[in-house]
Amino acid sequence: MNCAVRATVRCALARGCIPYLIFEGYQGLVDGGDKIKKAGWDDVRGLMSLGGTVIGTARCVAFRTKEGRLQAALNLIKNGIDALVVVGGDGSLTGADLLRAEWKTYVDELLSSNQISEEEGEKYRNLTIVGMVGSIDNDMAATDLTIGANTSLHRICEALDSLVSTAISHQRCFVVEVMGRHCGWLGLMAAIAVGADWTFLPERPPPIISTEGEWEDEMCEIIQTQREKGNRKNIIVVCEGAIDRQLNPIKANYVKEVIEKRLGLDTRVTTLGHVQRGGAPSAYDRYLATIQSDEAIKAVLRSTPDTPSPMIGIQQNKITSIPLMEAVSLTHSVSEAVSKKDFNKAMELRDPDFKDAYNAYVESTLYDLYKGKYERAGKLRIGIMHVGAPAGGMNAATRAAVRLCLNRGHIPIGIYNGFTGLSKGQSEVLSWQEVSGWTTRGGSELGTNRVQPLPVSNNGPLKYFNSSDYIDAGIVAYHFQKLKLQGLIIIGGFEAYSSILTLAQCRNIYPSFCIPMVQIPATVSNNVPGTEYSLGSDTAINAIVEACDRIKLSASASRKRVFVVEVQGGHCGYLAVVGGLAAGATCAYIPEEGITLDMLQRDIRHMIRRYREEDAKGIPNEGRLILRNECASKTYTTDVISAILKEEGKGLFDSRTAVLGHLQQGGIPTPLDRIRAVRQAVKCVDWIEQKAFASVNSKKEHNIPGTPQFNRPQPDTERYPNVYTSDPESACVIGIRGAETVFTSVEHLASETDMKHRKGKKAWWMGYKKLIYMLSKYDYFDEEEDEKVDLLKNRNNV
Repeated sequence: MNCAVRATVRCALARGCIPYLIFEGYQGLVDGGDKIKKAGWDDVRGLMSLGGTVIGTARCVAFRTKEGRLQAALNLIKNGIDALVVVGGDGSLTGADLLRAEWKTYVDELLSSNQISEEEGEKYRNLTIVGMVGSIDNDMAATDLTIGANTSLHRICEALDSLVSTAISHQRCFVVEVMGRHCGWLGLMAAIAVGADWTFLPERPPPIISTEGEWEDEMCEIIQTQREKGNRKNIIVVCEGAIDRQLNPIKANYVKEVIEKRLGLDTRVTTLGHVQRGGAPSAYDRYLATIQSDEAIKAVLRSTPDTPSPMIGIQQNKITSIPLMEAVSLTHSVSEAVSKKDFNKAMELRDPDFKDAYNAYVESTLYDLYKGKYERAGKLRIGIMHVGAPAGGMNAATRAAVRLCLNRGHIPIGIYNGFTGLSKGQSEVLSWQEVSGWTTRGGSELGTNRVQPLPVSNNGPLKYFNSSDYIDAGIVAYHFQKLKLQGLIIIGGFEAYSSILTLAQCRNIYPSFCIPMVQIPATVSNNVPGTEYSLGSDTAINAIVEACDRIKLSASASRKRVFVVEVQGGHCGYLAVVGGLAAGATCAYIPEEGITLDMLQRDIRHMIRRYREEDAKGIPNEGRLILRNECASKTYTTDVISAILKEEGKGLFDSRTAVLGHLQQGGIPTPLDRIRAVRQAVKCVDWIEQKAFASVNSKKEHNIPGTPQFNRPQPDTERYPNVYTSDPESACVIGIRGAETVFTSVEHLASETDMKHRKGKKAWWMGYKKLIYMLSKYDYFDEEEDEKVDLLKNRNNV
């Protein structure tokens, strides 16, 4: 919420509006006086790393009455405010929309009682409302994430990750209660992110496998199965609003009693409580609050008296604006469906992603889920390997893919150390228990390197590659045939993408490559074409933001100091831009724009102006950050830029450098990376099955002569269908593009790829770079993006 306050105030000022801070929520609106204060640029300094809300929030009984709302209207008019940006849950947003609906009656009443003048009544005849959802429960429909939910998930996962070591040491079972009175998002996502053995949600009561029987029997069978397979611990996540199919509450203490009595396991209950609401906001929450606040100010300026109050949301990386009350109504319909025991409808209403995530969790958690009832055309031998640099989420994706394959009767083959390990025969069939605990591990448990298949000629993309580490495609084909692979999942970065592209281009020479192949993008650089997010990029952004928070404290505590922070990313500036936006950087240098003397002079002038302004006002020192991508310029290196700043500062400010290096690749993956990994792995197994069995059925129907027989069904106990497909659509990258998850052919993506600089040609995040400068009070605007004249119209106070 503090990030939203900061961004809303500064975006309003940058666009010529006059922002006000209203303290203590609607109570402050009713009380007026010093609870409503005009906000300046420096009033919102240093808020990005603070949890909670510095302007306060409070439940207000008076605002629920017409008299209270009338007083609130008077205070707004007397302060010259004609627009409200409200950050809160559905109750807060509904209250705001009610105030707007009744506004004209309040204006008329205030006029008739002479509390406002005719001029004021005419000027403030209309009130604009724009809503942003602040809720850790993520319980608002029509948006994928609400402000605060991701941070809360971080707190839960930090606690659960810490509990695991104790649970393993003592062979204990932990029952953990998390928030979620009416929405199970936190419970479900936490269960996915830590690999919990089971979770209880308000929307989907147990039992799960069958609607018959008691949930206690099902839960104990699940735990017993895990123990028999060698698990030394069990984690059960219970939402505070969990219910059974008769709408009776399921409490953590009761779950504990059942486990102890029936299984005799040492079981403990941990209630996380308000720990989930606190702490520094995650990088994603800072980013989300910032870009939504910018959109909220635009919505204020676009609004007309006939425009329904909008709610700013986000759906699969796309900022949305929908009628506020439509979203509130849809949210309430979930609770209504639950109260009617229509749980399938409740899951569908929550949002498609919620249902998909739940299904992914179930299939990657319950062993032998279908107990032989899953009829298939045969077992598939699916290879899984990591290629490129390590990235958070690689292991989580592998675990989910392995367990889903085993549940569906397929054979998951782990290939160690990428294509190098493949050429040395380093592979084995992975077991259920072998991948236990991989969800929370950073790095690559399978091992990874940058070695790629060598194209058959230099007419392809080889001339652009910078690395000399290749392996002959013929050797790769030989080992594919030896392993009888009928599907392949490669998890990795740009090297993984170019590897699948090479294999697809060699299909006419090596038939063993004519199998479904898919890449799950995993790289901190986020430079793989075909997706807007790669696994590991969120982990890297959080590492950058955490480091920058500490650097800023160091810079502020000593003297006026500017830190030039070098981040990774290769020739893709994603980390510098999004990391800069989330860390509150002053500016960012990226390869897409390069660095020029003009840029440096502009930024130095800005630094000098800002430090002089602060000196004149007696404002305490503030450390400033410049994020520089490692490949932004060969000439203007991190050290050179710092030296220039130090020289030009002439004692007004100092400069230092910080190179974050491989710190960005390591550590425990963030919950968001783990969740994306699990969901994409499940979708990839679904996709391989679809392509493989479509190939089998097609050959049966058309009886194609001369089809290569390298993976013909074996005469022994295992049945392996003859998979052969050279369709370009059978070699793909899975990715988030716009509002959905899609599979895109690597050959199609070739036209969208800058092979020389190893990245996609489309950079969706470039549009947010101007926000960094706007929020840093640069004294210029990009003329093409300047909306002040077009948007301002007649309203200016927010």
